[in-house]
Formats: sequence, structure tokens, C-alpha cells
Amino acid sequence: MKPPSWYLLQCKPRQDERAELNLHQQNYQTFRPQFATERLVRGKPQSTLESLFPGYLFIQLSHEDNWAPLRSTRGVSRIVDFNRGPATVPDEVIERLRTRCLLPKQVQAFKPGDALQIIDGPLSSLEGIFLSMDGEERVMILLQLLSRKQPVVVPVRHVEAVTAQ
Repeated sequence: MKPPSWYLLQCKPRQDERAELNLHQQNYQTFRPQFATERLVRGKPQSTLESLFPGYLFIQLSHEDNWAPLRSTRGVSRIVDFNRGPATVPDEVIERLRTRCLLPKQVQAFKPGDALQIIDGPLSSLEGIFLSMDGEERVMILLQLLSRKQPVVVPVRHVEAVTAQ
């Protein structure tokens, strides 16, 4: 019995996510490399995930698996093949993609009073004290500005906890 291999599926236009969801519901193991990007939505920057290979996703199958449902799965167009057979993708390629894909930075659980440093933007390199979250993507920190303490709201991705040295 051969171990399962990775194969490449072509999806219908703009249906990568739909194909992935439907394959998961059928208990297939898939991998769709994604990267974080920022887009303007209604004039405001918003973090989103985009496919690294739009229109394609990887699926892990063995020769004993039932391949027939793949043809009728919503969102799936076909199995990519070369030389009259499905194209296998080496496990090393999948592992390298998994380690290199940029996933959204997990929001750190800051506690009131934590020391934070701004690492990006016009206030970069300033340090302040975490006050609270301001929505899901912003933090309110207390900065020493112009000889007094000022509460400032910055994107959470622009701050990091100050580590004791």
C-alpha cells in the first residue's frame, strides 16, 4: 500500500474557497496556500487572506481513496494532469509552502499595563502602556507625548510587547 500523495486541483473561477470547503465536508485533506494582504474596503484598510495560487488548491489522496466525487464537487474544475496522469506534488514542496505562507499575525492577548513598542508607522520606536483593545484590529496605548500622557489608537499589527532584557 502506497502512502497518500499530494495532487493539484484546478478550481472554477473565483471558487477556491468554495471548493476547499466542499472537499473538507467530504473529509478530504486539502491545502490552499494563502498570504495576508491589506485592501481598502469602503475607504478603510482591512486585512484579508488571498490565495497564493488563485484557481488552484492541493489535495492529499491515496490510490485507494474514492476519486470519483472530485469531478462533481462544487467549485472543483479538474485534477491537473501531465503525461496522461494526475500530477503529483512532492511532500517537500507542500511542507516548504506551509512554512513560508504568511498567515495573519495572531493577536497577542495584551493586558492593561503591558509595555508595548510601536514597530511601524509614523510613531515607530515609541513605547507606551497598553490600555485596551479598540475594536478587533486596533489598540489604545498611553504614550508620553509633548510633556504629557496621551491615549493613542494604532493598528494592532503595528505594536509588539516589549521584552525584558
